[in-house]
Amino acid sequence: MSLHDMNPTIKFVTMTIIMFGLALLYNPWTPLVIIVGTLTIQLLATDVSWKKWSLFLTPFLVTALGTFWTSLVFGKELGGETWVTLLGQDISKEEARVATSLSLRVLAFTVLSLLFMLTTDSKRFVMSLMQQARLSPTIAYSALVGFRFLPLMQREMYQLQYAHRLRGVPLDTKWERIRHVPKLLLPLLAGSIRRAERVAFSMEARGFTSGKRTVYERIDVKPSDYIWSGIFFTLFSLSIWIGI
Repeated sequence: MSLHDMNPTIKFVTMTIIMFGLALLYNPWTPLVIIVGTLTIQLLATDVSWKKWSLFLTPFLVTALGTFWTSLVFGKELGGETWVTLLGQDISKEEARVATSLSLRVLAFTVLSLLFMLTTDSKRFVMSLMQQARLSPTIAYSALVGFRFLPLMQREMYQLQYAHRLRGVPLDTKWERIRHVPKLLLPLLAGSIRRAERVAFSMEARGFTSGKRTVYERIDVKPSDYIWSGIFFTLFSLSIWIGI
């Protein structure tokens, strides 16, 4: 029973409720249990690349450390017994607990978001929103087109770079390619506008302006989806119990 097969809408609602619940709790143990439990589920029930996961996590880890530092040094003075002195400022145990709680909450949000993002196919997610959440087909298919534009724009940028190379533009080093990006934006933007117009005409010709539509690929809700949802809510309840 892989988490990749869970209904995307059920998964999204489950993660969203847990995140809203985390935002209302101010102890360090609840987000810590969520982090450990989520990583355990990711290890046992997914085939997520940990290298890719680490790359996505790195900027948020820096954000969590920055949140801890700023909350510790520049946060509101809560009084109590001095735990440590930093930059001539006395830090109490209560202030350290609040700073730890805020930084762990950032990491908990990040871990849950990465789990959803790396185990959910964008096409299945949009189709599931259309079928289970009654999202308008016009909005759903427009979002799908937007997702498909990203790799197309990347491929077109590579083609423009190859064309400029053939004309003698030096693009051998990474710095030269980065410095040359502004010169690629105008033709890239023009190509995107032309492609968007063709897609708009195509969608209008296929009746995306009004009326009920049928779907080729059904995204059903299975019993395993509720089992996974129950596992996550059980983990959240356990984290609240440990944090009390």
